[in-house]
Amino acid sequence: MPADPRAVLTRPAPEPDHTVAYGDHPDQVADLRAPAGSGPARPLVVVVHGGFWRAEYDRRHTGPMAAAFAALGYPVAQVEYRRTGQPGGGWPGTLTDALTGIAALPELAAEALPGRVSGAAPLLVGHSAGGHLAMFVAATAPTSVGGVLALAPVADLGEAYRRDLDSGAVAALLGGGPAEVPDRYAVADPRMLVPVRTRTVIVHGSEDRQVPVAMSRDFVAAARGAGSDISLLELPGHEHFGLIDPESSAWPRVLGVLRSLHDDH
Repeated sequence: MPADPRAVLTRPAPEPDHTVAYGDHPDQVADLRAPAGSGPARPLVVVVHGGFWRAEYDRRHTGPMAAAFAALGYPVAQVEYRRTGQPGGGWPGTLTDALTGIAALPELAAEALPGRVSGAAPLLVGHSAGGHLAMFVAATAPTSVGGVLALAPVADLGEAYRRDLDSGAVAALLGGGPAEVPDRYAVADPRMLVPVRTRTVIVHGSEDRQVPVAMSRDFVAAARGAGSDISLLELPGHEHFGLIDPESSAWPRVLGVLRSLHDDH
């Protein structure tokens, strides 16, 4: 693990092979990475970046992770979306972009990477706020998602609001708290959308200071109690950013979960 776990956020990565658009806005795009080698077509892996849904964080910081997945033979898409602080971001644009983009990407990727993307529903890998978006899409459009790997996700928006994660990030996304806009939480909050119908694995470090692991523990307990196909892999001693860092000691565990979801798929 690097001395500064946040170093991965600014680490350079190889340029993507293609960038495709799923809408007219400049942020309604995704970067595609071709899988290494000449193996059979595989389901698309869609990486959904975090950053508490805020404009200052974009898909580029997931470049090292996406490149590492592609090097292992997975076709990869790094989806972008409008974020809070941008025109059209927040409610509902951030959420509709995630839905629209993820639905469109398998076909767009298959066209750009002929013979490398199978017709199976994509696997979603979401980190932090991107974990929330991945779980939201899987709950809202389950047939469009083959499995979810949620890395330190914001799985409970109501609790994240109460904890004031990232100084009001949830209120900025939804326009207020649960008492003010309950209808929006009913639509957008994974905690209110259980049982989870898509195979989901949450990976969370015990020393996470951005998204407390207790949120994932509580979410998974509630979801499993409702009959969901969900599990939690808690990594003792790990923090928030190592989960997306191919140079971290957490990375082999993340890869192991992705492989298991792919094999189950």
